[in-house]
Amino acid sequence: MAGITYPTPLQAGGRIEVPAPSMGVPEELHERLRAAVASLTGQGLDVHVRDHATTGGLVPASAADRVQDLHTSFRSGDAVLPPWGGELAIELLDGIDWAALADAQTWFVGWSDISTLLLPLTTVTGLATMHGANLMDEPWDLPTECHRWTDVASMAAGSSFQQRSAPRRRSRPWAAWSEEPLDRDRAYETLTRWRAIDGRSDLSISGRLIGGCLETVSLLAGTPYGDVPRFALEHAPEGTLVYLEAAGSDAIGVLRMLRSLRLAGWFDAAKGILIGRTNSPDTPDLSQEDAVRRALGDIDVPVVLDFDTGHQPPQMPLVNGALADVTLVDGQGSITQHLTA
Repeated sequence: MAGITYPTPLQAGGRIEVPAPSMGVPEELHERLRAAVASLTGQGLDVHVRDHATTGGLVPASAADRVQDLHTSFRSGDAVLPPWGGELAIELLDGIDWAALADAQTWFVGWSDISTLLLPLTTVTGLATMHGANLMDEPWDLPTECHRWTDVASMAAGSSFQQRSAPRRRSRPWAAWSEEPLDRDRAYETLTRWRAIDGRSDLSISGRLIGGCLETVSLLAGTPYGDVPRFALEHAPEGTLVYLEAAGSDAIGVLRMLRSLRLAGWFDAAKGILIGRTNSPDTPDLSQEDAVRRALGDIDVPVVLDFDTGHQPPQMPLVNGALADVTLVDGQGSITQHLTA
């Protein structure tokens, strides 16, 4: 049984590499990019934005060039933080030297399409990765219930930290950058709470965290890069807590992807399943909640809805590979993550 290893803690003055393994930032959003960089430099960090990260389009460079840039970022950075997700990180998978990335002992942080890379780095090598932040998110305050990714990346192996369910979420459409409220009092305007799909008010579950964006990680099931059953066997004797969030697929698409993951054995070792909030559309005959219920409702483990992860902010950092305790008491949730082998 192999244990989970954790990257070297991020120190004051640490170097943050910003490659674009999926999509770069178009020129019209460079003002927001500069604000994001300023947020990190204001914390005393050394941010290095690589050329691909400022190049717009579907992808900023060839797959081979993006792989090379990612390798360089891991060799030279104390943390690797892409600007955001995109569409085609999957093009990089068979070109990456996963052992070399793991040997660098560098935090890899991201979400959305970057889940395509975070998940295999943890499942293939046993190195913890962090889901729930990217560079372009930096200007926004998080609720006081959540930690920032830099807080978590600064913790030593063996540390534990607790986060609580956010009381409010964002529900309004995205506005022009200059019109976006960044403070926590205005950024999140609609009440939210975690809910158990079976209606119970209290629950307690524990396991190793693994998951990501449903649309991207579901494509890895049945490949060497998404072998969650093997991860559970080799790294999670405690069982797993699988977390998933839908970026935009309609309810039928979500049902299909969840069933596919079930067929691939992703939930065989699960002690619980955490489903993030979503703005994804219902269909005339199926709601998002009913899709989850139809796909997972008869699995004999708790399923939590409206968890604080995904494309409807805020979301909390989740460490792939960390041992986590999740509790729900009358709609008030908490998660404690233990950075233990």
